[in-house]
Amino acid sequence: MSKQDLHNHLFVRLVAKGRHFQNIDFRYCMFEVCYLRGCVFDSCDFTGCRFSGSNFHGSTFSGCKFDYAWFERTLIDDSILNTGCPGPENLKLKFARTLRMNYQQIGDAQSANKAIKIELEATQLHLYKAWRSAESYYRKNYAGWNRLKVFGQWLNFRTLDIVWGNGESPWKLLRTAGIIVGAVSIIHAMFFDDWRLVDSYISAIRKAPQVFFGTNTPATYPAWYLTVILVTRLIMFGFFMSIVIKRFNRR
Repeated sequence: MSKQDLHNHLFVRLVAKGRHFQNIDFRYCMFEVCYLRGCVFDSCDFTGCRFSGSNFHGSTFSGCKFDYAWFERTLIDDSILNTGCPGPENLKLKFARTLRMNYQQIGDAQSANKAIKIELEATQLHLYKAWRSAESYYRKNYAGWNRLKVFGQWLNFRTLDIVWGNGESPWKLLRTAGIIVGAVSIIHAMFFDDWRLVDSYISAIRKAPQVFFGTNTPATYPAWYLTVILVTRLIMFGFFMSIVIKRFNRR
């Protein structure tokens, strides 16, 4: 079946329910305040399309192309993230980002979280390929100084992902806090107690949480070390509050 050409059209208040659209070229179309509920879109091309204030509730997309598509205040099932993501990572992260902002606009926190997860995964892979991959696209667009610059971006992204999941994982932040508390206990046993005794490590493990949270400040600790612990505690607290605010802000 040849592809039906409807590209570069403006659809305003278009209404369809339970219809089947197959192999249609919708490239660079605009869907304004449309109602397309429970429809099936099979092998359609939505490249460069803009969806604004529309309702696609219950509609499914199979084999469709959404490169450079944009969504705004549109009701659409998050299953599109499973079937409609573009292949290239740079397009995939943009697709997930526009859907993430769209879901935040309509107050769909669960779908927004799903879109964020895909956006972060695509961003990490894109940054990695930008400095490491031998693919012609990356070597053409990220050469010389740009390649070194994007390596720094990838390294920063990976570090923040390990520390607190780039603001999306309280469990990773808790793990980081545990590692810091463990490091404080080891430092205490090795430099401020007798490192040869097992009791020193047991005692250090008991004291470390108190030291980290500021309820206990041993007189044997130098001022600079207490300052480092204080700054680290404030940074971790800032990360925690950022996660909490983000989660409540999506609701």
